[in-house]
This record gives sequence, C-alpha cells and structure tokens, in this order.
Amino acid sequence: MKTTYINRYTSIDDNDNISINKDLLNIEVQNASDKKIGVMIIGIGGNNGSTFTAGLLAYKKKLQWENKDGIHGVEFLGSLAEFGSVNIGYKKNKPYTKLIKDMVPIIKPEDIVIGGWDICSDDLYTACKNNKVIDTDLLNQLKEDLCGIIPLKSIYYEKFIAKNQKSRVNNIKKYYNKNADILDIREDIKNFKEEHDLDNVIVLWSGSTECCTKTYDNIDDLFVDVYNDSDYISPSIIFAIAAITSECIFINTSPQNTISPAIIQLAKEHNTFVGGSDLKSGQTKLKSVLIDYLTSAGLRPLSIVSYNHLGNRDGMNLDETPQFQSKEITKRNVIDDVIDENPTIFNGNKPDHTVVIKYIPSVGDSKRAIDEYFTELFLNGKNILSIYNLCEDSLLAVPIILDIIIFSEFFSRVRINGEKFNSNLSLMSYFFKAPIEDEKFPTINAFFKQLYAIKNFVKICNGLPIDDFTNLHLR
Repeated sequence: MKTTYINRYTSIDDNDNISINKDLLNIEVQNASDKKIGVMIIGIGGNNGSTFTAGLLAYKKKLQWENKDGIHGVEFLGSLAEFGSVNIGYKKNKPYTKLIKDMVPIIKPEDIVIGGWDICSDDLYTACKNNKVIDTDLLNQLKEDLCGIIPLKSIYYEKFIAKNQKSRVNNIKKYYNKNADILDIREDIKNFKEEHDLDNVIVLWSGSTECCTKTYDNIDDLFVDVYNDSDYISPSIIFAIAAITSECIFINTSPQNTISPAIIQLAKEHNTFVGGSDLKSGQTKLKSVLIDYLTSAGLRPLSIVSYNHLGNRDGMNLDETPQFQSKEITKRNVIDDVIDENPTIFNGNKPDHTVVIKYIPSVGDSKRAIDEYFTELFLNGKNILSIYNLCEDSLLAVPIILDIIIFSEFFSRVRINGEKFNSNLSLMSYFFKAPIEDEKFPTINAFFKQLYAIKNFVKICNGLPIDDFTNLHLR
C-alpha cells in the first residue's frame, strides 16, 4: 500500500510570525507477515489477561452462550479496529463511511497467538473462574482449552507490588540477579516464537500496578543499575529490556513509569517500538472528553473530583499507597494538555483535581465511578455535572488491549519517506491515560484529537484528504 501526501502545517517563530510549510511524504504500509502474531502477556492470569485470552479463544471458535438476557456471540464492542469507521467522502451530499479495517491492512483477531507469564500458577480456567468476569455458560465451553494454558514462571521483586498480593506468589523464576532475569525472559520469548512459528511477538505488561521508581534518562545509567542489581530496577523494566532486546514491541498497560527516556532510546537502537502507559477505558476516557468539551465551550473548570471503588485484584493492589500513587498520576495528568492549550480560560491556574480509589471486595469487577465537574459560567455563575458510572472494568479494557496489539503491529509496518515511525508510537495515545512523552512530540490527551489523529492517518494512507468539517465544497 503506497501513497504520496502533501503535509501542510504552520510554525510560529519567536516574534509570533506564522509560516505555512509543506512536506512531501511518501507513505508505504508494508504487507503483514503470512504468519500469526504472537502476544505474550505479563500477568496473563489477571482480570484483563485472562478475560482477553478467553474472549479471543471464544471469538476464534465462534462460540455462543446463554444468560438471562438471551443468546450471545463474541463481539469486540469498544474496539476501534473492529468497529471504528472513517468518513471517506460524500455521496449525494451525505457523509459516506468505511470501516478502518477495510481501508488499511491490519491483522485480524484470529491471527493472534497468546501466551505469557504470571506470578500465580493457576491455569487460565481457574483464573477466569476466580476473576468472575465471564458468564458461566461460556466459561464451561472453554474449560478444556483454558485448563491447558499454564502461565510461564514470572519474576517477583517484593517492593514493587502491594504486600496483599504476596499470597498469590507461587510461580516465580529462581532469582540469581537482574541480568539473569532478562536473559531468562528473552529465552521464554525465543521459545514461544519457535513453538508457534512466529515472526513477531508483542510483549504486553498487564500485571499489577507497581509503585513508581527511578526515571532513567540514558541507557548507560539504566544498565549500570541492572548489572549492579539495583533496587530501583522493577519487574516491568526487566520485561521491557528483555522484549526490546529481543526486537519485540513492548506495551505498558499499567500506570507505573516503566517507559523512561532510556527505554525509548533502547527501542530506537533495536529498531522496535514501545507504547503506554495505563489503559484509558472508562472514567478517565470520559474525563478526557468532558474537560475538552467544557474548555471548548469557553467555560472554566474549577474542580474535578473523581471517586471510584472496585473489588477486583487491581483494586486490591491499589489499596496500598505506593501503588495507588502510580495510578493517581496517570488519572490526574489526563487534563494537562487541555489546560496548557487554553491559558486565557485558566489564567495560569489549574482546576482542583482529586482522585480517590477504594477497594470494596463485594463489587468484584463491576466498578462504580462518581465524578463531579464544578465549572464557572458567565457572571460568576456555577455549573455542576455529577456523573455516576457503573462499568465492567475488564470488559471495557479487553477491546482496547486488542486495539493496542492490532494498531502497534500496523504502525510498525508503516514507512514515511523510507523511515519507520518514532519508537514511542505517538499515534497510539488514544488508548492510554498517560501517552509516552518524547522530545519530538507534544503530549496530547484530548479525546477527539487523539481519535482523529488515527482516523486521519488512515485517510492519508488511502491518498484521501484529512477531515474538514467546513463543507465548503457543498456551497
């Protein structure tokens, strides 16, 4: 798939003079491999990992199941790759759309092979049963297959996840040193590729939220700490290094600061990609929409208070302060770019922004979220938006995990003027609470900017002009 695109953009100098610039971009999307794509999940027995694995297996087998609402089949509702559409033009003066998957060569869900690691030895049937996300009828149909999926032994450094997780730790590698752990995980990846005859593997962290650690600005400092067995080196950093040095894409779907500048630089050196951090699924995705709406309407948000409680293992892990602080950072930072782009409204201030998460075991995976947006109006009037949101946490997350796999693999095949995308895959920011920062690319959290970045790129790949809602051609 090849096209040429003239990219027009403006730049502003120190004297606020505006220049209009043009770049000629030759865009090529290389063909996907005929082989399947491997995905290795760290924390495969957790709510997200086990639900994704079971859901994908049910999709491949075209299973149906029955519950009190009737008979159902597997649809990845919430997936941009499966249901996202693009306006490709106008037919009789009305928008005409096509699905993204019909416009660019992305892999299909059935092309994915899953494996992974977990600190708990439970087979995937036992894990799914304990996690209580999947309906019993469907789970029973998958029992034989899921019983055969046993997680690989993982690594465990006690200080990084909550102490309340320790009772689950029965499936860990013998510890020698951190460099040995990297080599051991690289061997797991190599064996997985050979066993399933794969060209490519994506390694995805879906483990418990770690406490934040030291941020590494350069590769030398990173590897000095690895070889010195530093306590600053977390399990997720070990997996990131092992994946990248195996030339695999590494994705962090948890909030800790795994992907530092050193990790991005390492990915560049090994000609691969990283993505993250922390899935943007429910409450925070809505926040990225609402803060954009309020400021775009010329209103001034004064405070945002977000409360939620849940009873799954993620909630249990976040019940301890160091792990909660990692999550709090990604949930709070999602509004920063909107504030920065609207300095007149905010007048140098930020809204009061508080995030509260409580572990309530009885609600399980069914998360309750309550948000209050307190906003200033004309003549010092006030407006309060109070939102109550009940959602199945893992069932929102799984289609996003599918999208991350599909789009990261797709973007890895794109060449612009013969070069790959930057290693941090900035176009993937739509899927994350805390998109990775890079010296070249501004961080964008606003929902519709992120969404249309992907949709417009799909149009560009097809030689079509990007979205223009002025409709001047209809005059």
